[in-house]
Amino acid sequence: MKEKLQQIKEKAIAAIEATDGLEKLNDVRMAVLGKTGELTAVLKGMKDVAPEDRPKVGQLVNETREAIEALLEEKKVKFEEEVLKKRYESEKIDVTMPSSKHTHGNLHPITQVKNQLTDIFGSMGFEVYEGTEIETDYYNFTALNTPQDHPARDMQDTFYLSPEFLLRTQTSAGQIHVMENQKPPIKIISPGKVFRSDDDATHSPMFSQMEGLVVDKGITLCDLKGMLDEFVQEVFGKGTTTRLRPSYFPFTEPSVEVDVSCFQCGGKGCKLCKGTGWIEVLGAGVVNKKVLEGCGIDTDIYSGFAFGIGVERIAMLKYGINNIKLLFESDMRVLKQIDD
Repeated sequence: MKEKLQQIKEKAIAAIEATDGLEKLNDVRMAVLGKTGELTAVLKGMKDVAPEDRPKVGQLVNETREAIEALLEEKKVKFEEEVLKKRYESEKIDVTMPSSKHTHGNLHPITQVKNQLTDIFGSMGFEVYEGTEIETDYYNFTALNTPQDHPARDMQDTFYLSPEFLLRTQTSAGQIHVMENQKPPIKIISPGKVFRSDDDATHSPMFSQMEGLVVDKGITLCDLKGMLDEFVQEVFGKGTTTRLRPSYFPFTEPSVEVDVSCFQCGGKGCKLCKGTGWIEVLGAGVVNKKVLEGCGIDTDIYSGFAFGIGVERIAMLKYGINNIKLLFESDMRVLKQIDD
């Protein structure tokens, strides 16, 4: 038995030394120590060994197993080190090589303008209120002095989800929520997406709007004018002025369209301002008393003004974009040019 174990050991040593990789080394392990291996076969034959010789034979088998396992482990460690070394060689980085060119990303123009407007109004003390894009007919129209039979609804044709619910046409609906739940003084801006059945070079079925509301004692159109003068100078540059033209909105009275002096020609007249020296940018007005009273605000004490800004409109003017669809097509040739 001793001679047989010695033969198994010598044969295993020769096979281990002859291997050239982990896969072949595992084949040797299975051939010697596996379930059908040579040394395992010796252990299975212990039942045929005389009882008095079994301890000695068992000791010899264990010594042979330990010797073979030690050699296998030593060879395994060597192979693993070689594999790791080759991997390091193949994956090493030459730090002296020039790096790959990484393009510099930037925010979308609409996001840039929205952030800028939020910062400007935030510096004036306005808080941000973000309403829901799905509104009820009451908050989107009726509470804003636009009942079911009002012709002004035709100007804001929208997408109805049911007779009661619709995609909001203006973020003014958020102003009603605020006035119902907060006592004056109120000073908020309400940014977000709005939806109308409108589609051409300067209009989109979905666009971004930022509306503002101020309600306090003694608020007049003069306060609106002063605030807008500061706003347009921050957006379009120092020296830009505003002009108010009479207009009509159901939820403000009086209502005005707000023009800015052309920041491209300085008011002299050019292609951008169509030779007039002025560019229309937003609508505004003094909050209609019916709207305030509908929210439980005493109009003998409080008054207010409201304004609505099209974010895409400001972006198109500021960056010289002539078609609103360019802001939604994700064309990198357009977007990578705009980075404030």
